[in-house]
Amino acid sequence: MIFDTQGLFSDAQAVTANAVSTNVVDLGENGTPTSRVGPGNVPLDKDMGKGMKVPLRIQVVEDFATLTSVAVAVEVDTVENFASPTTVLETEAVPVADLVVGYVFNIDYFPLKTDQRYVRLSYTTAGAAGTAGRITAGVTAGNQTNP
Repeated sequence: MIFDTQGLFSDAQAVTANAVSTNVVDLGENGTPTSRVGPGNVPLDKDMGKGMKVPLRIQVVEDFATLTSVAVAVEVDTVENFASPTTVLETEAVPVADLVVGYVFNIDYFPLKTDQRYVRLSYTTAGAAGTAGRITAGVTAGNQTNP
């Protein structure tokens, strides 16, 4: 899988308790294109989930242990410190028995409503504190669909 380093949320990040991705992706400010002139010259809204799909890959790179399950959520906010994050999409809790190397969470693309400047992932764990488990996640050049 080819990851974009500027679009990397987690690089073999240990997820042994509730956590957010190590990195935040800055989608840039909403703005007005320079070619747009006249009375309708207003800032454009963005929604990364609309139009051409931008692929994401959220993959287990080290088997999980001890935890009961892990869920992943895509969160957005207008400020980089995520003072009031909005959850755009969340996976169901995935049982630890399934969280082995190669497992891919079922968020394949930026979801609809990814419409604020900053994006991160949030990992929600259940059960006792984990002793192992790592995730790599980020924007990819494309997602492989064959086994």
